[in-house]
Amino acid sequence: MTSLDKPAAEQRDDGTDAAHAPGDAPGTGGDQTADATAVTEAALFEAFGGVRGLVETTVPGLVFITIFTVQHEIHAAALSALVLSGLLAVVRLIRRDTVKHAFSGVFGVGFGVLFAMMTGDAKDFYLPGMLYTLGLSAAYLITSAAGVPLLGLVLGPIFKENLSWRTRNPGRKKAYTKASYAWGCILLAKCAILFPLYFWGDTTQFGWVSVALKIPPFLLAVYLTWIFLAKAPPPINVIAEWEERERAEEAAKAAAREG
Repeated sequence: MTSLDKPAAEQRDDGTDAAHAPGDAPGTGGDQTADATAVTEAALFEAFGGVRGLVETTVPGLVFITIFTVQHEIHAAALSALVLSGLLAVVRLIRRDTVKHAFSGVFGVGFGVLFAMMTGDAKDFYLPGMLYTLGLSAAYLITSAAGVPLLGLVLGPIFKENLSWRTRNPGRKKAYTKASYAWGCILLAKCAILFPLYFWGDTTQFGWVSVALKIPPFLLAVYLTWIFLAKAPPPINVIAEWEERERAEEAAKAAAREG
């Protein structure tokens, strides 16, 4: 039986694994809570790119709509946004930051530039991002309803718990489900605002609203995720379990050879 499939009978009443309940570790409960909170904050920053990630996803769109508002020229606005996004990615690479975060913004802006230049409509610069947001919203809601919340799949490896939350840590599964529903509903509400403006609103107005809705919904979703996970049982570090099991097996083999 693997560490991911240990039966729920080994859990305590609070939903945590008996071998990994918060009270079993040395130190006070307050220290453990503070440590869990710090780990949660660090994981969320790693998963979503932190403050720099927010800047990198917002500033190119801001540059695009600013230049378009002043010059009403799609090509200049699109190329300026693309060049800026590329520079931000280069800075990340120079600083040896996560490659995923370095290139995700470039690809997003690149698709926006491609759409806008192909159609000649400045609104289409934001269309790929809107479609991605709509698809992501559906993914959050569908996976939550299916009992495999997307946020758990994303954050599980970062917390080194992998999928152990599905069978061994029902408290965390519940938190991941709530957080995924929150993300899905927030992103869906954002789409409900942007798509009508895309079809019937003024181009400049639509662009500024798109930029304005970049950060606040994201911060709200991250904050709710942090609230749900901070109140949930701590993650079960299955990586540490595997390593401990391997050490025990090696020790047993060594003992057998000596015997």
